[in-house]
Amino acid sequence: MPQELHTDMFETPWSTASFSRGLFGLAPNPSHIEKVLRDLTLWEKRKDRIMTLSGGMKRRVMIAKALAHEPRILFLDEPTAGVDVELRRDMWALVRRLREGGVTIILTTHYIDEAEEMADRIGVISKGELIVVEEKAKLMKKLGKKQLTLHLQEPMTEIPLELARWPLHLKAEGSELVYTFDTQEERTDIPALLKCLSDLGIGFRDLNTRQSSLEDIFVSLVSERAGKPQ
Repeated sequence: MPQELHTDMFETPWSTASFSRGLFGLAPNPSHIEKVLRDLTLWEKRKDRIMTLSGGMKRRVMIAKALAHEPRILFLDEPTAGVDVELRRDMWALVRRLREGGVTIILTTHYIDEAEEMADRIGVISKGELIVVEEKAKLMKKLGKKQLTLHLQEPMTEIPLELARWPLHLKAEGSELVYTFDTQEERTDIPALLKCLSDLGIGFRDLNTRQSSLEDIFVSLVSERAGKPQ
């Protein structure tokens, strides 16, 4: 699926999808073309010229062209760039069905949350070079971090020396104490940290933990390669 339509503007969704199927040497299959157009909410527009369609509808036509020949490997080049919420939702529902049906999907996207939700394997490209390829679960486990945030009862101006053994930092003008730890470590030392805080008389109102997202890992990898502080 390309990013733009250039040569089909005077065609209809039905004719361009049927033509795309023929380009791959497949016999006509009107029932399959109908299913694709219905899945993409294009059936009512099947006889309209593509040049008269909205931007979102044109993007649906591009998807229809890509699916017309029943591919086993599907390349999607930034399919949701600049599309509306409804199309993005419909498209990912369709992609899930294709994946469950055994289609291999190679997706390029700048929306990291989409990759995190949809992908089984992740590849990160920085400055034209593929710097990591890994199963998503393994990548998240290997490079992911967790953060424990303590919402303090009283703001702190600096971290006491007694807490130096933990990698801590202050946020929110000293009202939050953040502990970052490796998810692969068997012992996180959190109980010892909480006991030390209690011994020092440092109280907190609430606490929460946060797991690194794929976007965090992506930024970390690219920043590290560029030599930038994370």
